[in-house]
Amino acid sequence: MFSKIPNWLKNKYILTIVGFIVWLLFFDQNNFITQYDFIKQLKSLEKDKAFFIEELNKTRQELNDLTTNPVTLEKFAREKYFMKKDNEEIFVFEAEK
Repeated sequence: MFSKIPNWLKNKYILTIVGFIVWLLFFDQNNFITQYDFIKQLKSLEKDKAFFIEELNKTRQELNDLTTNPVTLEKFAREKYFMKKDNEEIFVFEAEK
């Protein structure tokens, strides 16, 4: 029965290399499944990073508008904080839930 096994499978170096590769692929701490999960997580974090960079740029632009343009500052104060001039009345309508 031992004579039916091909010679290249009897070689101890090839068996050692195959065993090492199997160990790295499935049993090691950094196996393929773990690497795949890390790559998926990295893509998700890069997507989040791009979103937050875009939001940061929008916020910087709004801040620049508020600090340089008094009309924008007045509009912001009226919409966000319900500020008004002395001779005005403000009506706030809330939608029913």
